[in-house]
Amino acid sequence: MKESKAARVERIKRQKDGLDVLNDIYRYAKADIPVDPEDIDRLKWYGLYTQNKTLQPKYDQTQYFMLRVKIEKGVLNKDQIKTLGEIAVKYARNSADFTTRQDLQFHWIKMADLPDIFEQLQKTGLTTCMAAGDVVRNTVTCPISGRAEEEIADVSDVVDEINTLFCKNREFSNLPRKFKIGVSGCAQHCMPHEIQDLSFVAVKRENGVEFALFAGGGLASNRRFADFLGYVQKDDIVPLTKATVAIFRDFGNREKRNRARLGHLIKEWGVHKFKETLEKNSGVRIKDGKIFEVSPAKMRHHCGIFSSKNSDTSHIGCALFGGKMGGDRLLQLYSLLEKYEINEIRTTTKQNFIILDVPKEAVNRVCEELEKMKINPYPSAFRTRTTACTGLDFCKFAISETKSLAEEIALYLENRFPAFGEPVNISVNGCPNSCAHPCIADIGLSGATFTRGEKKVRGFELLVGGKLEGKSSRFSKRTGILLTHEEIPGFIEKLITSYQKSGFKSFGEYLASESFDIEFAV
Repeated sequence: MKESKAARVERIKRQKDGLDVLNDIYRYAKADIPVDPEDIDRLKWYGLYTQNKTLQPKYDQTQYFMLRVKIEKGVLNKDQIKTLGEIAVKYARNSADFTTRQDLQFHWIKMADLPDIFEQLQKTGLTTCMAAGDVVRNTVTCPISGRAEEEIADVSDVVDEINTLFCKNREFSNLPRKFKIGVSGCAQHCMPHEIQDLSFVAVKRENGVEFALFAGGGLASNRRFADFLGYVQKDDIVPLTKATVAIFRDFGNREKRNRARLGHLIKEWGVHKFKETLEKNSGVRIKDGKIFEVSPAKMRHHCGIFSSKNSDTSHIGCALFGGKMGGDRLLQLYSLLEKYEINEIRTTTKQNFIILDVPKEAVNRVCEELEKMKINPYPSAFRTRTTACTGLDFCKFAISETKSLAEEIALYLENRFPAFGEPVNISVNGCPNSCAHPCIADIGLSGATFTRGEKKVRGFELLVGGKLEGKSSRFSKRTGILLTHEEIPGFIEKLITSYQKSGFKSFGEYLASESFDIEFAV
């Protein structure tokens, strides 16, 4: 009988733990020999994925890799920025992209170069270990935790504890599938708690600050918003996290990969049984209570110039196109930080970054230099919340290219609507999966192939009306409208023009309304 995908993956993990593939990486690099197909799966435990060969000439048969680097808490100091820039230029053909989990990804990586890359990363305190694979992924959090002028709680210490707990921990290095955690004390609720496997959100309550606990969120095959379980204390977060991951490890579905996320287990058990089991296994009582009111979706970001905890400095939230940074700009950014004696940046879950604690007298000069680097410190409504996945150039699952389209859309709309002040969440996803979160965007573009006339073309299906906003969250609806790359900017222009004539108070509500009619553009 043919081995199923799930059975194959589970057998591979039983035969050799993903953490044990490191020695093989060094062996493959030194001997310059092909990677065992079963080790290809294990390479994910060190952040490695095979790269699509779309951009390779036929004569180049090299197997290139995408390499993901964990950026814990989104924190990058100057030395780390310099190291990442140097790696990008020397080994990754200048590629370097920020991700929706506050990480950074390189492309064009050769197996033979990995020992040098790992050594350079290690020297500056960075790692790729457990950046991918069936493990606990990088814990997302508010990028300005501990440095915000206004925040409900500083959770930096808790995030550190969680990252330390799971780092190279063989007790949790073989989960049924990936596991995503978020912890935030942000007053703007920038961390998307609704779609994490497990998340904790600081809330001001009558007895002081408590943390709202959510579980079972996810996209793709586990498309559901997380269940609200109640409130806990800050000291409860780590034991609850450990107990939840253990429950998932022991009871998660290992027979079907598309039914192997925590949300599937909660759906099977029911919220009551899951909560009861979690309380028993963790020794923590989860208090019942009314769910809190989350910040409006359009406010859940940190872009532009805003005040820091230090009255003499400001933070500058910079927007990129689909996280596309590049090695040259990382090195330019390092030089800029050196020049103005700025210590660090923070990456965000919207593929952007924030320069922390810029002296107020230098803010305008720093912004001028950023603009020369084609980094926008005054992001428009069309850059602030636009995301894009890896796309056709590098991802073997992608149907369509994404990052250049994200840039084209934003620039086109900025030109057509220079005074549009409502941040629009646009997601460009190169395949029907959800890496760029198209199913929770105002406008989601999901990679698709279709026929135009007698010709098969690559393009996107249009999704509209998604939103992350606590109990008001909604998934976008599929329109069935199929668009080519070239048609999309003009089509969105027509949507916005139609909205401006509609009388609706927000673009998102217009797109989600029953009266929304897109026949004008079909």
